[in-house]
Amino acid sequence: MSATKHNLLVKIWDLIVIGIGSSCYSFGIVFFNMNNHLADGGVTGVTLILKALFNINPAYSTIFVNIPLLLIGVRFLSHKDMLYTLYGTGVLSGSLWLWQKVPLTINIQHDLLLSAIIAGLIGGFGVGLVFRMGGTTGGIDIIARLFERFKGIPMGQSLLVIDVLVLLSSLVYLDVRQMAYTIIYVFIFSQVVNYTQQGAYTARGILIISSKPNEIANNIMAQLGRGVTYLDAQGGYSHEPKQVIYCVVAPNELHDLKGIVSNVDEQAFMSIIDVNEAIGEGFTYKRPKRFKII
Repeated sequence: MSATKHNLLVKIWDLIVIGIGSSCYSFGIVFFNMNNHLADGGVTGVTLILKALFNINPAYSTIFVNIPLLLIGVRFLSHKDMLYTLYGTGVLSGSLWLWQKVPLTINIQHDLLLSAIIAGLIGGFGVGLVFRMGGTTGGIDIIARLFERFKGIPMGQSLLVIDVLVLLSSLVYLDVRQMAYTIIYVFIFSQVVNYTQQGAYTARGILIISSKPNEIANNIMAQLGRGVTYLDAQGGYSHEPKQVIYCVVAPNELHDLKGIVSNVDEQAFMSIIDVNEAIGEGFTYKRPKRFKII
């Protein structure tokens, strides 16, 4: 397959996932937030305020409110990011209009807690998919992406801060009880966004310093089926050269790895690092079949 064809297929897949994510987000907004009088943050929260005060359909106000923010995006975002953002905004607006036309009733008896939980899970998952593909649903997402790009602040965190400001404005039409459940929704939403964006398959990176690196490495490869890497290092006190073992394992393999190291060298030093996402052989494909040496 040529590189051009591969890139085209990747972009098509990205757009499909962004469309699914935007549709999921709008589904939660229409059937849980709007139907149960829960607010939201960002531009969606602004459109819900306009809906409550002036009865403006969020499908239309989403476009109008996004225009100045999209102009900011033209200045700072790449052509690809801008394309994905315009697409995500369009799908969000269109699906908001479509879901309002669907004669579907989800009977949860206006339970605000259940509404907040479900809306947070569905909306967070949808927006997380959009972010994972490098897109946004427009609006405040653009500002959050700029914070992530230039300041290194995760999008979920910056969205949470911005959402709080919008939510405070939503008190013009919500009572304190509804706002309390909305805050629960926003918290769940932001956590699910981060979890979905970073990847569900987390891993652990292990640095091992031992006087028996070869034996430990061989046992890890044989018993866990995981590859290892030797890093050349020097002891800060002794100034003696050392070989540090670096290995990435799944969380459920961590206990076994500790046992392997301890059985070979009880004095070994281990540093365990959280890895948000592991991509490549042994994690996203060709995961090892574990077995024991008897």
